[in-house]
Amino acid sequence: MAEAGRDRRRQVSRLTLAAFMLGAGTLHFVIPSAYARIVPRVLGPGNARTLVLVSGAVELTAGVLLIIPRTRRLGACMAAALLVAVFPANVQMALDGGIPGEGFPLGSPVVAWLRVPLQGPLVWWALVHARRHRP
Repeated sequence: MAEAGRDRRRQVSRLTLAAFMLGAGTLHFVIPSAYARIVPRVLGPGNARTLVLVSGAVELTAGVLLIIPRTRRLGACMAAALLVAVFPANVQMALDGGIPGEGFPLGSPVVAWLRVPLQGPLVWWALVHARRHRP
């Protein structure tokens, strides 16, 4: 009985992570200019939109893979890798005091700085679902 409850919690957690990735990925296509403004400048201003769209596509793919039990580990690994890869954009956003030209919460320096340490727990959350679970 306890195992069934644990399995249910794992499934809810995995599907919640999938929804998070799908939502974030969708936003990359809905408001790409906001994301393009936080791409670190060292990556080149001409590459920002492309990087936003690629990262959005990876988020969407990871989200779909997380939904499917057979591909959940791959989706979780993709999600963790992407969360690590976009960390510099979160740092850039914090250094800029939020997304330039955006109102609260996106333009808030406080929110921008709070996002930086949040990345660690998000990576951990994805890695939890990348592990093999014993039946």
